[in-house]
Amino acid sequence: MRHFGHLPDEARTRLFHQQPVEFTVDSPARTLAVALGATLYSPATRPALADDIVKQAGRGVVSMVLCLEDSIHDAEVPGAEENLVRQFTDLAGRGLDTELPLLFIRVRTPEQIVDLVRRLGPAVRLLSGFVLPKFTEERGVPFLEALISAESHEVAEELGDRRLYAMPVLESPELMHRETRTETLAGIGRIVDKYRERVLALRLGVTDLCSAYGLRRAPDMTAYDVQLVASVIGDVVNMLGRADGTGFTVTGPVWEYFKQHERMFKPQLRLSPFSGRAESLRAALIEHDMDGLLREIELDRANGLQGKTCIHPTHVAPVHALSVVSHEEFSDAVDILEPERCGGGVLRSAYTNKMNEVKPHRAWAERTLQRAEVFGVAREDVSFVELLAASLRTVRTA
Repeated sequence: MRHFGHLPDEARTRLFHQQPVEFTVDSPARTLAVALGATLYSPATRPALADDIVKQAGRGVVSMVLCLEDSIHDAEVPGAEENLVRQFTDLAGRGLDTELPLLFIRVRTPEQIVDLVRRLGPAVRLLSGFVLPKFTEERGVPFLEALISAESHEVAEELGDRRLYAMPVLESPELMHRETRTETLAGIGRIVDKYRERVLALRLGVTDLCSAYGLRRAPDMTAYDVQLVASVIGDVVNMLGRADGTGFTVTGPVWEYFKQHERMFKPQLRLSPFSGRAESLRAALIEHDMDGLLREIELDRANGLQGKTCIHPTHVAPVHALSVVSHEEFSDAVDILEPERCGGGVLRSAYTNKMNEVKPHRAWAERTLQRAEVFGVAREDVSFVELLAASLRTVRTA
């Protein structure tokens, strides 16, 4: 797998100062956590799920969640499980292992983990792990123990040395309620630290969080405009996303909209980045309410989140385009991390437009270079608009 691997070689050469590296399911967890990018969710009931997965891989998707939980009706669960086993078996027979995204299953109960791994048989080699809903300390332990139990001798040969990962979803009402939030987060911290080698990333279930108060954000507002949600995000990152080696990758919340809705406020995209041939791209993004998504992606990064949960394929390209490290960011990060500057100090940026303070900015620089490894570094004269336009052109012709 490789971000922007669906682009022609010529396009990547033109766009990137440093191209994204290739990675596999066997890459270090730290790399995979950042490389998740836009994680596309799909109901496990889709009859052509195997074909959908191959199609989305060809359009640049590198991680998918096949959902047995809230996206399907309770009565559909048995049929959805059967469909998953059938579709995984189909995929395993195509010989496309290295071309497929990282695949996760979102389960409802711990028992489903053991049962599905057993039923998948040899096709389990295509599975990267499970998404664990409504995760708290009390509810999380059975899920994580089931994950370990599932890796029995029956599937050990198919998995080899690889472990199945967990991605807990933080979405319980206890997180929204101010009086229980701190202890709930502390409990989650205890359990994910205990099973640290299993936890790939923590996901935010903002839709469920909003449901505790009957809230839903409009398409011209971001999750950060809903103060109850913003306070939860801040506390999750504060307690579980620290950059001191104790934290985890926390992914951005889902964007629910993909078609035009009535607007109350002005579009959030400036004209200047879209001048010339890109003017039509700006109009299309606004028409489909994508300007709100773009703003939320930027706010995700500003608030310490990486990647994003996506429920529509059109959301993938914007997430990935905005994940590419700019040439200016890369230049600053490299300067800050120069070995001779380990003692600290202040220096003017190579772009002569800011101060880089070595010690305070070191953690930012390390995270930036980690993102640069998997998403690449844009050329000095290449903007987000050009990266997005190139991705969208390729998607339309795929």
